[in-house]
Amino acid sequence: MLIELRIRNFAVLKDLSAALQAGLNVVTGETGAGKSVVVDAVEVLLGGRASAGVVRSGEGRALVEGVVGVRGRDEVADLLGELGIEAEDGHLILRREVRAEGRSRGWVNGSPVTAGVLRRIGSLLVDIHGQHEHQRLLSGDFQRTVLDAFGGCEDLAAQVEAAFRRIARLRQRAAALEERRRELESRADFVRFQLGEILGAKIRAGEDEELRTEANRLANADQLARETHALHEVLQADDDSVSDRLADAAARVRRLGETDPTLTSFASALEDAYHQVSDTAAELAHYAAAVDHDPARLESLRERQALLERLQRKYGPALADVIGKGEALQRELDELDSADFDAEAIGRELDRAEARWETAAARLSRTRREAGDRLSREAMDAFPGLGLEGARFEVCFEEFAAPTARGRERVRFMATMNPGFPPAPLSRIASGGELSRVMLVLKSVLAGIDDLPTLIFDEIDAGIGGVVAGRVGERLEEVARGRQVLVVTHLARIAARATNHLLVEKRAAEGTTVTGLRRLAGKERVREIARMLGGDPESVPSLDHARELLATLPTTP
Repeated sequence: MLIELRIRNFAVLKDLSAALQAGLNVVTGETGAGKSVVVDAVEVLLGGRASAGVVRSGEGRALVEGVVGVRGRDEVADLLGELGIEAEDGHLILRREVRAEGRSRGWVNGSPVTAGVLRRIGSLLVDIHGQHEHQRLLSGDFQRTVLDAFGGCEDLAAQVEAAFRRIARLRQRAAALEERRRELESRADFVRFQLGEILGAKIRAGEDEELRTEANRLANADQLARETHALHEVLQADDDSVSDRLADAAARVRRLGETDPTLTSFASALEDAYHQVSDTAAELAHYAAAVDHDPARLESLRERQALLERLQRKYGPALADVIGKGEALQRELDELDSADFDAEAIGRELDRAEARWETAAARLSRTRREAGDRLSREAMDAFPGLGLEGARFEVCFEEFAAPTARGRERVRFMATMNPGFPPAPLSRIASGGELSRVMLVLKSVLAGIDDLPTLIFDEIDAGIGGVVAGRVGERLEEVARGRQVLVVTHLARIAARATNHLLVEKRAAEGTTVTGLRRLAGKERVREIARMLGGDPESVPSLDHARELLATLPTTP
């Protein structure tokens, strides 16, 4: 609910503030005073389009601020939590600034926000009905939501949507599977060829290193045999071999140890070295004798290396990559083999999901049509009392060509204001005043469903007067029970029903015209009602008439 409103340098408004209340609030004033500008300012505050044209002439910026009560509004709390903003004691302070060069900024409780965020908050709190503008009730999606709420079929609608989402997911899976199957089939021969190449090679992990080592040994067999034999000769076979020298040195040190026992340990070390050299020499002799001179084996190894290198160039770069490629190709063929089975399983699931949608959609259609008839009757019953004699209202349904998340049919609110003319969508009703009254009827019929705390009507009384004006006032008063309604009006019969009466008035100040907004009560309110009745607000008959009108209405403050 809007609790306070302050507007500065906005269009013709210089600086005005207003405290709003629950129930019916009215804004009145002379023609051209700026009554509707107040509504325009609220629209800008709630994220509406803001241009440089709203800035008062000669000023650098326009500013609109509002204090909004959000206690108990869970959907607002969820949005604020998403934005990281906390309501202070159940209140939000919204602020929108528009600069003369056209840029605008917004804040919520001091935190900078975009106009989009202000719109999201505003959509949960305030519904504005002005002449010739598109309201939420002109939206087909909202009309469907309203009808479902009116008919108590939200759960059915949710079931239909869930079933459709399931159908969409299964169809997407089936399409993706079919696309994948076609892709696999188109390359199946190539995959089999590649897999055959890899599997036919019978590759072992690490085989390339093994081949490299063995081929290198065979390619250098002569050198290896020659060098290892020579080393055996040097270490043991020659007359002056290393092992003979070590044996002689060990014997000499052993003899010296008889004189100085501390040298004995050196003798043992030399003896150990002798044995190690002798063992190594024996192993080298064995290696030299065993070196394999096998050109045929070398050729076979080189052919195998060439095969692996070709596969690595094609599928590598490493041999492990070739092995991995073979495993991936095998999985592709396995996938192709199982595709038909998967498609059959998805098809069975899809059949079940479509059957669930059909059942839920049929029940939803029946419930919607029953609710549409009731809503049409209730709206039509209210039309004559609001000066809409001969007007018709219908809830129409247009069948979709295919299943949708919204059910079998599109919901459309249709109306005609002129007998003999077919109903048309609400958005095509020519008269703004008539459209506002249709909206008022629907708001009153749907008062228990659409739970927005604040409704704003601008010029809802266009083209009416007399008894009809009184009935419009009654209807506004009915809608205002349990919520806040703000009405810009020029009719005394509507203004007299207000619980809070605000006057927009112009006055001269410091050589310029200033527009102000103040609450009326007592004698001031009587004079304003007298003015609106068309009489002299200072004459006794006019004042008596105004007092009489106010006295007959129980909501007069």
